[in-house]
Amino acid sequence: MSNPTQQPVAVSILGKEYRIACEPGSEDELVSAARFLDSRMREVRGTGKVIGTDRIAVMVALNLAHELLSEKSEQDSAASSANKRIRSLRERIEIALNDSTQLEL
Repeated sequence: MSNPTQQPVAVSILGKEYRIACEPGSEDELVSAARFLDSRMREVRGTGKVIGTDRIAVMVALNLAHELLSEKSEQDSAASSANKRIRSLRERIEIALNDSTQLEL
């Protein structure tokens, strides 16, 4: 069941029009996503290696999922590296503060 505040937005993907329910204020994002998807599907279709809209959609979905998971992995790696660096800096600060406290005594 759709939200009564949602409005249908018409988008075109591979020449076929779809009406998608959309939250108010998100129309531009939906249209942008549809254009991106249309572009990616046209690229796959243009290779001539994949025939049929369903197969093209699945190939694009797999490619996008792979890209998303790769980006997530890179972000996780970067976050882990940053956390290690923060831990190291925190330890150095604690050592410096302890040394400073001992000097004051």
